[in-house]
Formats: sequence, C-alpha cells, structure tokens
Amino acid sequence: MNVRVRFAPSPTGALHIGSVRTALFNWLYARHTGGTFVLRIEDTDVARNTEQSLNTILDGLKWLGLNWDEGPYFQSKRAEIYRQRAQQLRDAGHAYERDGALRFRMTREPVVIKDLIAGPVTRALGDREVSDPDFVIVRSDGTPVFHFVNVVDDLEMKITHVIRGEDHLSNTAKHIALFRAFGVESPAYAHIPMILNVDGSKMSKSDPDPAKARLASLTAYVEDGYLPEAVRNYLCLLGWSPKDDRQILPIAEVIQKFDLPQILRHNAKFDVSKLEWMNGQYINALTSDELDRHAAAFGIKCDDAPYRRAVLNLLKGKISLLKQLPERCGYFFTEDFPIDPAAVAKSPVDPVMLTKLTDRYATLPVWDAATLESNLKALAGELGVKTGQLIHPCRLAVSGQTVGPSLYHMLEVLGRDRVLSRLRKFKP
Repeated sequence: MNVRVRFAPSPTGALHIGSVRTALFNWLYARHTGGTFVLRIEDTDVARNTEQSLNTILDGLKWLGLNWDEGPYFQSKRAEIYRQRAQQLRDAGHAYERDGALRFRMTREPVVIKDLIAGPVTRALGDREVSDPDFVIVRSDGTPVFHFVNVVDDLEMKITHVIRGEDHLSNTAKHIALFRAFGVESPAYAHIPMILNVDGSKMSKSDPDPAKARLASLTAYVEDGYLPEAVRNYLCLLGWSPKDDRQILPIAEVIQKFDLPQILRHNAKFDVSKLEWMNGQYINALTSDELDRHAAAFGIKCDDAPYRRAVLNLLKGKISLLKQLPERCGYFFTEDFPIDPAAVAKSPVDPVMLTKLTDRYATLPVWDAATLESNLKALAGELGVKTGQLIHPCRLAVSGQTVGPSLYHMLEVLGRDRVLSRLRKFKP
C-alpha cells in the first residue's frame, strides 16, 4: 500500500501548537513508510478565512521543515466536485432535501471504529439521535459542511490513513458512514491524544490567561527564538516515545522509529520549561556560522564578523532563547551600555583596587584569558583580598552587569583597548 496522509488546517487564525503536532505526526508517518504527505487547506468558511492565516500556516510548516509532497489543495476551488458528490448521494437515496438543506441518511446501526491508537471504538446512536440521526451535508445556501467535504476530499485524494486529534473521534462514525454510502472503505483512523497545559487545562488560543493563550500558538515560539529543530524534537515526544530516556533525538532517527501503534493513549502535557531547556541544548550545538545567522534575526549586527562570532560563541550555554541575545551581549557592541545601580549598591567598588588592576592589565604583553586570570589572581594575593573583590567590579565596569560569560574569556574577546578604556572611564 502506498501510504497517503494529509494535514488539513483552516486558515482562520494562528497555527495552534496541537495542529502543528498533528501535522508533524502525519509527516513522520509519511516519511517512515515512504508515503505521501498531502497539504489541504479547508477554507470553506469564507467569513473567517484570511490570507495572513494561510501564510502563517505555510510559513510555519516550512519553518519546522515539514515539507509536503502534494498541494496545497484548496477546498474553495473544489465546489464542482462537492456538487457532483452530493448529487451522487441524492441519486443513490443516501441523501434527501429538507427545509432547503441536503441531509445525509445516517445508518441506524452502531458504527465500529477500528482506531489504530485507541483500539476498537463503538459509536452507538444515543436516545436523542435514534429518532433522527440524519445530519446536514449541504446547507440551504448551497455551501457544503465540514463532515461532507472532509470525506469527499479524503476519498478523491486517496487518503489511506487519517491521523488527527482525539477531539475528532466523535465525528468519525459519520465519516465512516459517508464512505460506505459512496461504496468504498474508509481510510484507517488514528486519533492522537490531546495536548494540555501543565495544569491539565486545554491549550487554547482563546484562553483568558494571555500567557497560556500565547503558548497555544506556534508564532510565539518563532518570536521568542526557539530553533525549529528543538520545537520539532519536543513535539515528537508529546504522545510518542522512542522507548528510552533520551530527549535529544535526530529527526532521521525519529523517522526510522516512528509508527502509529507506539503513540501513547494518555494526553500529553506541554511543559514549556522543558522545551526551553531543550532549545538551549540545540543552541549550544550550533556552529559559529549557524548561530551567527540566527542572531542576525534578533538584532545582533556588527561589521566585524570574526568579533561578532567570537562574542556569540561566549554565549553558548548561557542562553536558552535567541531573544535573550540582545540583553546578554549588547554591551559587546556599544560603549553606551547601562550600569546596574543595584549591583553597584550591593557590591561597592574600591576605586584604588580597580585602578591597580587597570594598570596591571595595561602592561600585559599577551592578552588572553589565561594571562588575564593569572594576573588578576596575583594582584588579589598582593593586595590581600579575595579574587571576587576584583572580579565583580571589573565585570561591572566592562559590561554593566554582574553575571555573564567567564570574565577572562569575556575580557579576551572584548580586547585590550575596549577593556582598558572602560575600566578607566568607570565611575562607581
């Protein structure tokens, strides 16, 4: 069998992180089986569709590296197909008109869904539905409804596996009945568990808590400086496991191991702190050129490319989000950086000792981290003070901050002229 799966979002807002995980699992299954990943845009809701939302979907998939093999197909351009298929059901006696709408004659028997993840699920008609289980497939204004076009498109596009969120399980009995009415077997269904917030609440773009609402949208992760590889890696582990404790997994290995029966049944909780940790690991693994390219998108600009890359390398292991770069390394690229007044108040600076350190550094024949460290420690010994009494004021003078990368490596990268100028200019 040539596996054919699809991702079918609606362009009606930001791309939900749960939808992204659905797209990822479809893409992984297609790549694992050597099948086809189809992109279909369900844009029949004319009132809510926007060009911006469509671009957000396409850009988001490209950002994550989820390249599609066919499409995008647009439902808005397939009206004639839906008209013909509706007429087919009408002619076969499976649909009838009432109050101007076309209704599907739903089966009165329970429908068994052979779900590849949930196992067999029987959907029996409830008391309310027994008297009238039929449902509208074409509205009185002529527009087809979701259930109908979803099935028609899956049929026309020869979709073999429908991998979607568990929230769609309630629709599946209707869809199977429609496939049978068309005289064909339905695709295999695999309903994946929901993604929840850490507190167990549903991830929603309309959550009254702005922070939670933001986490539900892929856009937030792009803006905050997550690497696409880290987001993709983390989403792979939300509902699927490689059966060991590893967290950082090359995508090629995930593709090799991924299969539908391995998907877990319980809902997955989205822990943004774990994702941020993982992102830091991915940032730390970037080459100098890769980090340089990413940093440019977050405002890190300097014509001296070797100096710029040396600065960025110092930040490896010190940041977990690319958006942290401007604050963490801004003082490398300007002499107009702020001095933290709270830091000055907390750790008073002895101007005499700082002057002695400045004079000593001015005479060094070699300017590297090892020489800078040994000379600071030697001076501290001569003055009978702890090294911290020289380290803290030196860091404050050259960076305006009390934390950052290794002081001696920072001084080496800043260079002799910048360091001496800042030490002499510093007025605590």
